[in-house]
Amino acid sequence: MTVVPPAPPHPVEPGLLSRALEVAGRLANDAADVITATAGRGAHPEAGDNPFDWVTDTDHTLERHTRRVLAREFPGIPVIAEEFGAEAHPPGAEYRWLVDPVDGTANYVAGIPWCAYSLALMDSAGPVVGVVADPYRGQIYAAARGRGIRANGAPVRLDPHAGVSGGIVCAELTRAGPWPGMGEFITAAALAHTGVRVLGSAALAVAQVALGHAVAAVLESYREWDVAGSIALALESGAVILDRQGRRRSLPADGMLVATPAAAADVLSWWQAGTTSHPG
Repeated sequence: MTVVPPAPPHPVEPGLLSRALEVAGRLANDAADVITATAGRGAHPEAGDNPFDWVTDTDHTLERHTRRVLAREFPGIPVIAEEFGAEAHPPGAEYRWLVDPVDGTANYVAGIPWCAYSLALMDSAGPVVGVVADPYRGQIYAAARGRGIRANGAPVRLDPHAGVSGGIVCAELTRAGPWPGMGEFITAAALAHTGVRVLGSAALAVAQVALGHAVAAVLESYREWDVAGSIALALESGAVILDRQGRRRSLPADGMLVATPAAAADVLSWWQAGTTSHPG
């Protein structure tokens, strides 16, 4: 597979970048405080058709707080979020916010230390600014277009030469469970001496690649607010983002591979092989 160089980023007014990054960082810190104070301690899940598809009081609280702050600081920019949907906005709006107040809600409810708050400012080219709060590790990951990625203020960049041998690949189940070909994917990874981890947060799965902890993340399906913040991190870290045909996309419509440049071809081949063996 030949990886096509990324297109030049769309320019964004520097003042908007700086202000969006500052406000998003404040919201991520607020969310981290709330999540760590309440996780596994009297959470009240609202069960849907899927007993693991939970909505908690914390989801509602954080989403309302995020909407209030963004409406005050960026009037006219619509907010699209998991619990309360999309705000009405004029057609052709140049920007939009995407927020997932608690990604990994089942882990949050159980008190398992692996969930995140994700927020991103988007335009037609993809993420402009993204933040992910990793509350249990006391980390705020932040990125802005053309300005790189930082973890608690310290610059981060992945190793582009990190390949699959001895590496970790993060994967996530679909809402219905394992995806077709997932077993074959895990077997192919094991034969290449690569570990696969399924930990329950799409945002943190992608973030691990941006941070250099994993060489790839595969999401068979996802919702854009789950991953928009971490995609901003991945793009600024130098990761490759591909759809299942191997084309560069910032938010592919039909599944997503995020990988180091050296690991992308191998992991894509495992993913495609599983899809071929289970068509439809």
